[in-house]
Amino acid sequence: MTESIRNAVEILRAGGLVAIPTETVYGLAADATNASAVQRIFEAKGRPSTNPLIVHVADANIARRYARQWPQAAQALAERFWPGPLTLVVPRSKAIVPQVTAGLDSVGLRAPDHPLALQLLRAFDGPLAAPSANRSNRISPTTAEHVKRELGDAVGQVLDGGPCRVGIESTVLDLTRDRPAILRPGAITRDQIVAILGPVELQTAADASDRPARSPGRQPVHYAPATPAYRFASGDMPQVIAWRRTHLKKRAAFLLLHSTAAAGAVAPLINESDVLVPLPSMPVDYARELYSQLRRADALGVDALFIELPPDEAQWAAVRDRVWRATRSLSDIEQFK
Repeated sequence: MTESIRNAVEILRAGGLVAIPTETVYGLAADATNASAVQRIFEAKGRPSTNPLIVHVADANIARRYARQWPQAAQALAERFWPGPLTLVVPRSKAIVPQVTAGLDSVGLRAPDHPLALQLLRAFDGPLAAPSANRSNRISPTTAEHVKRELGDAVGQVLDGGPCRVGIESTVLDLTRDRPAILRPGAITRDQIVAILGPVELQTAADASDRPARSPGRQPVHYAPATPAYRFASGDMPQVIAWRRTHLKKRAAFLLLHSTAAAGAVAPLINESDVLVPLPSMPVDYARELYSQLRRADALGVDALFIELPPDEAQWAAVRDRVWRATRSLSDIEQFK
């Protein structure tokens, strides 16, 4: 066991917080069996108590300890996708304190696919509640530096595992229903799950804010920059250009698919003070870069961000979900008049 892992285990067993790398985003971890430790997560993030936390475990054998029931579907999916970016919602064991699950009788469990996170989980030998290590509703962190800048001294230790390989949060699949349902899309796609389980529902509408959410990431506004950000489809480009022409004193950053950014049609968008940020044209690469690019754009001091929506296709579902929740409708741009 390395010194950094040993120190992290000591902090966690004492009820403290440790930021951990995963393949998705960095998580803010605490002992999921310790109510006061879990409460520190909510305080550090400014997170509402109605928003449940995902619990990280080393493997399916450990997961069984913290699930009151472990259905065959869970076992089949864990064998195929764990460690990996898939969270399975199953009935909660009493060992997981209710603060973790917003009082719900179910818990989301996953084994992260990152060697440092798995080393820590095996050394800790228990469940770690670990939402993204950022302020609530803001852009998720994909490097250790993002965590340090945003949470500072609220974290006892930050384990630096390098940039996150996947870059967006895990798929959340509810297995407590008659028909499984995806509550949050992620890198594990609906088609991949259907290939193992058969029919799977997709339920990504926002949950009411005054009731416990069925999963993290179901708030209408989430993953959002501080700068006002607006989404637009490629067909809305004339409206964006019209805004640019009538607001010459405003500075803007435009986050566009690389294929769009390379086209001459975007030239009318750009003033000398504006910033053009090309994003990858492949879903996996786009996901990996999205949050880092959003953070860079947010730090530019511009008046507005404009983000081109990726195609409305199955392979883009997860990143479209993140862009949608991080932005406002283009119709809201009237506030700049």
